[in-house]
Amino acid sequence: MAAGNNKAREAPLLDWRSEFQDSALEALHRRTMLAQDAQQLCYALWAISGIFFAFTLADFALLGAGSEFLALLAIRTFVALCCMALALAVKLQPALAHRRMPVNLAYFVGITGLLFTIPLHPGTDGLHIATMVVATTTLYLLVPNRLHWILVWNAYLAIGFAVVLGFSSDLSPGMLASGLLLLGFANLLGWVTLTRLNRLQRRQFALLLEEQDNNRKLQSEIDERRLLEQQLRFLASTDHLTGIANRRHFFELAARELNRTKREDTPLAICMVDIDLFKELNDHHGHAVGDLVLATVATCCASVLRDTDIIGRYGGEEFIIALPGSDVATATVIAERLRAKVATLSLPMLGETPMLSVTVGVSLVAEEEMTLEPAMLRADEALYEGKAQGRNRVVVADAPSSHAAIEA
Repeated sequence: MAAGNNKAREAPLLDWRSEFQDSALEALHRRTMLAQDAQQLCYALWAISGIFFAFTLADFALLGAGSEFLALLAIRTFVALCCMALALAVKLQPALAHRRMPVNLAYFVGITGLLFTIPLHPGTDGLHIATMVVATTTLYLLVPNRLHWILVWNAYLAIGFAVVLGFSSDLSPGMLASGLLLLGFANLLGWVTLTRLNRLQRRQFALLLEEQDNNRKLQSEIDERRLLEQQLRFLASTDHLTGIANRRHFFELAARELNRTKREDTPLAICMVDIDLFKELNDHHGHAVGDLVLATVATCCASVLRDTDIIGRYGGEEFIIALPGSDVATATVIAERLRAKVATLSLPMLGETPMLSVTVGVSLVAEEEMTLEPAMLRADEALYEGKAQGRNRVVVADAPSSHAAIEA
């Protein structure tokens, strides 16, 4: 199965013209190749114009300034001017390179002009045959994406060549047959060459589209994986219930802040926050309401903190906050603001239950302390002292054995 898929990718479906059978895919290919085809057509038209003008010098050398030369000059000049006009038009409007009428009209004029020069030119029949072979090859090599029209114009060239030479020359039937065979061989060679080039070009285009599609899929997978990694990092560092940092992530962030405060000799305060009477509330209203209370209080606490402050869920109904750059006075103000904000919360599903409140213990990390544990322990002791004093208050632990309380 894999080998069959690879084979299908290597050989896109093409028709007898070596074009994609899928019309939409062929249209996309033509749009992609438009600029290149327009440039190629312009170069071909300018080259044809130059060749026709150059032949006027040879005509003058052979015929002199007689009537036949003037007739040849008029034909070659007309054809050259038509080619130049189309080249300028295509340069200004590249889309003309893929339109049938202007290109076919130019090639009709060019081939007809070439046929008219045969009876006027004094060259040998062999020269005329060589000229037709070159013209045939030119049609295959220089006309972009037009195999069916190339066949039409080469048929017109071959028929016109046979008719003109048949009426204007003493060419023997054998020589005429040889000339037509040479034209036929030139057509076969041109057809095979153009077909191979078109097939190669379209296979490369199909592979390019496949590569672009694979790149888009790969980029999409990379984006999805990056998003998944972000989600995993968020889940690994966030408490799923409250949306704030979990315990492990809080201590990672707080440890960084502790190291920074030691380097910069700035204060760092720790707050332990506990929801008052949460067990009774949870038992009375159920775990769903309890979870809602936890999330609401966590959001309320985070809303009063500064951008540099760190809040995390310590466990159960207890939260922990690190306040970088805060001395005892600043930490007390922040803790008091937090306590007051929680006291204003109103949840309809609690009914006649007393209002929500929190008790906060505050402690300052001492200069000689290299870890957070001693300050956390003092803050936790201050918290329990606040619970014993009636809850809904901020208690500051200045030292392991010295506590100050501030009632609400």
